[in-house]
Amino acid sequence: MDNYLAGLATEGVNPETQNIDTCTTEEMVALINRQDALVAGAVGAERHHIAQAVDLIYGCFRRGGRLIYLGAGTSGRLGVLDASECVPTFGVDPDMVQGYIAGGDIALRHPVEGCEDSEEDGIALVDGLEVGPDDAVVGITASGSAAYVLAALRRAKERGSITIGVCTNAGSRLEGLCDVTIAPLVGPEVISGSTRMKSGTAQKMVLNMLTTCSMIKLGKVYGNLMVDLKASNKKLRDRALRLIIHATGLTPEEAETFLEGAGGHVKLAILMAKSGLDREAAQDLLDRCEGRLAQAIDQGKKEA
Repeated sequence: MDNYLAGLATEGVNPETQNIDTCTTEEMVALINRQDALVAGAVGAERHHIAQAVDLIYGCFRRGGRLIYLGAGTSGRLGVLDASECVPTFGVDPDMVQGYIAGGDIALRHPVEGCEDSEEDGIALVDGLEVGPDDAVVGITASGSAAYVLAALRRAKERGSITIGVCTNAGSRLEGLCDVTIAPLVGPEVISGSTRMKSGTAQKMVLNMLTTCSMIKLGKVYGNLMVDLKASNKKLRDRALRLIIHATGLTPEEAETFLEGAGGHVKLAILMAKSGLDREAAQDLLDRCEGRLAQAIDQGKKEA
């Protein structure tokens, strides 16, 4: 028996749910819901570390670097999910936020036995990506002990990158390898050791914050509107029009005209509508303001 694993809070037996197998369906749902309600508080207790990590990631983005998630099992899947959502949500290049799972993409759907224990694979991934000082590597592991993740973080640190750990246990093996470790203490799982549950929920909440806050700081959001979205399907195009209407007060027909004139770029369409500038001039102004729409609108008023 591994004494480290045996001592993890997430491996303990939850006294609140020890009779869940004899509960009615509604009682089971209520028990799980009560346990899930504890997760937000655990994540909130880590807000200082989360903010530190956001500032480090933002600094990497400002230098042209990348955010790279890596993990095994549920943790790896959550990293890939968060990375893939950044492209349509914030209109970023797919290389800017990347997610990797031990065992490769097949492990997203099917368990690949033993892959989380492969230090060699973790090292090879980091070397293959040529991570460096401008990159932030985030290792996600509920236990804080997955060999694939630890080896990858160790190698990333040797290559000079920012290293960030996300786990759900205190005093994990991540801490000596990371510039910041984020560890929401969610306690024993509803089903003993099933870290896809509270641990997974906590990790998802943390990753949401890391990317969302970093993108806000980059100017990808105007107010609370996702103005850098890529209108890649009917739903997103409809959302794009509603965003323009909300931000400008235009009619749907006018919003459609500006969106077309901006080449489908919501942020540019809003600036054109608010400033009266043509596409080229509005893009120049937006570039000078580093993509920050509120700043570009204010600057446009000063220059008018």
